Amino acid sequence: MTNDMNAMNKKDGEYCCRDCKFYLSVDVLRGLCKLSKEKIFPDDAFCKDAEKLSKCKFCKNFTAEKEHLGTCKGSFLAYPDMVAAKCTDFEWVQQN
Repeated sequence: MTNDMNAMNKKDGEYCCRDCKFYLSVDVLRGLCKLSKEKIFPDDAFCKDAEKLSKCKFCKNFTAEKEHLGTCKGSFLAYPDMVAAKCTDFEWVQQN
């Protein structure tokens, strides 16, 4: 997979709720929106108030190697959905 293809976790060409900083996971199948307090599913599309969470799959230093595994800067193991909020090397992938 290329970095651009891996950068978005797509559902019909959009980001998913699990990629939003306001998504609170309750279990594997559902979660809550911290803004609206509604029950939502992780694969639901972004709403108008969503904000993208910094995750390894959105970083230009991440390279996918398998479906759920990759590397950071080619040397450290990284998971695509790993939150990179404290990572000093995190840089957003440029979207076209």
